[in-house]
This record gives sequence, C-alpha cells and structure tokens, in this order.
Amino acid sequence: MMPERPVDERPIVNQLREEYFDLLPDIRRVVFQLEAEIRYHTLSTLHKLKHYEQLVVKSRVKECESALKSLRRRQEGGTFDPERPGIYSLTSLPDLAGVRVLVFPRGVLNEVEGELHTRFTDWTPDPVRDERGAVLAHKYFGKCFDVSSKIHAEYQVVPMLIGLYWDVEHSAIYKPTPTVKGKANSEPMKDLNAKVVRALLDFEAEFERFVQD
Repeated sequence: MMPERPVDERPIVNQLREEYFDLLPDIRRVVFQLEAEIRYHTLSTLHKLKHYEQLVVKSRVKECESALKSLRRRQEGGTFDPERPGIYSLTSLPDLAGVRVLVFPRGVLNEVEGELHTRFTDWTPDPVRDERGAVLAHKYFGKCFDVSSKIHAEYQVVPMLIGLYWDVEHSAIYKPTPTVKGKANSEPMKDLNAKVVRALLDFEAEFERFVQD
C-alpha cells in the first residue's frame, strides 16, 4: 500500500497571503474607526475615574500568519483542501480587526460594557468563560459598515488584571513551538493557569470590597 501523499497547501496559502495584503487597508480603517468609537463612548467614564481606577483601550490588526493559522484551524482536519481553493477567504474570520478595553475594577467594567453594548446593539456576543462557566470577559463580533462591509471586527471588555495576564499566557502557551505548546497544555499547567486566573479575580473582588468599606 502506497503511503498517502502530503497535502500541498502552498497554492492556497499564497492565495490567502495575497488576499490579506489586499484587505489590509480596509482592516486598518476598521481598527481606526472601531477604536475611535469606543474611546468616544467611554469618554464619560474615563473623565470620572478615581485615582486607582483604570480604563485602557488597545487596538490590533491581526497579522498575516496569525490569520492563516486561525483560518486553517477552522477547517476539517486542520488543513486546506487543494481541490477546493475557491472556498477559502480571510473575510470569514471574525477578528481581523480588534479592540480590547482593559478595565479595573469590576464596577467600572460593568459600566463600560453597558455603554458599549448600547452603542453596538447589533453585534454578536461571544463571552469568554472560565472553567466554571462564569464570564471572564465580554467579547462581541460585528462590522463597521461605514468603513467596510467585508471586514469582521471584535471588541473585548476585559478585567485589566486578566487581560495583562493573557498577554503573557498567549506568548508562553498559545504561540510557542509545538513541543513547548504540548507541555504547556498539560493538565498541571492548565490547573495552574486556572488558579492564576482565580487569584487575580479574587484580588480584584477583595480590593473592591476594601475601597467600598
């Protein structure tokens, strides 16, 4: 029995890279528009923050290779079918453009989330949940039609301590080499990760009780 020939994804990958750079001006415009709207609609909260409260808005354009990997993961078997090159497009990704709002503490986060939800009423919610099912962060997907009808964007409203930890976790666990990633996704590491998240949430809750008292 002849061994199966490896799938040659190069033509599709090259096609998608070309599409990415064609889309890049639109992605940048969407990021600019979304960030500007979010800053505007959180301005009233920003102006009344106490000295220990935080509200930071960050934006990002999804990088080409990250977009390709994300699209590949969404395919059956995690590969592109070379017999069907026409079915793939980066415009199917929900997060080519993204804005993250980091907020501390929880009371401010709830206010910001409410303000933005009122503005982006037609965006689709996709909350991030912890292992117990509790909401860790609010995430929404949609489009800025005034700028582009092709690009999907997302915005997140995230507890600041969790968001800053995610920056470290993303580089250490989500993006490393396959060997490191396999070990990082082990049960002991998953357990430690859950404990870190819980400790950060407990710190925030206790701090909020402290300042209210």
